[in-house]
Amino acid sequence: MENQITDYKSIPGWGMDADPDNEPTYPMKNYTGDDHNRINYERSVQQPVTVEILKSNERPTVSAVFGTSVPPSGLSGAIRRWAFKHSEDRYRHWLPLILADRINVYEGIIDDIKKGHFPNILAERGFKATLKHNPKKIIRQVITGVVAVMVIKSMFKSNK
Repeated sequence: MENQITDYKSIPGWGMDADPDNEPTYPMKNYTGDDHNRINYERSVQQPVTVEILKSNERPTVSAVFGTSVPPSGLSGAIRRWAFKHSEDRYRHWLPLILADRINVYEGIIDDIKKGHFPNILAERGFKATLKHNPKKIIRQVITGVVAVMVIKSMFKSNK
């Protein structure tokens, strides 16, 4: 990894807690004498990048450690790649990531079925526990599902 030299003093608020004379927690904190040495730490060894890693466009490098068990793939991966092109302070970064998570659930179910494993969706979604501890929610979900199916069915009938 390249070491990039950045003038951190030009970033507003950077290192605001580094000055021991300007300590916002002053009379409440129990000082140990080593409190301000946290700014002089050694960076962890960089984990080798063996799969595609999506990183924020606001970070110069990837994190020292990161997950590699589920690299981005399929439609959800394409949505994630698009989201990471945008700044983290925008909805167009976070909302697509939420959508990609939802799509990834269905991609996982399809992948399980392709491998010959049919998931027990009711058990995985906690149906038995919800039925025991919140039966009103189950009734509401069933009624909502029935109404939705009836509305969709009537829309198709009216088109004919």
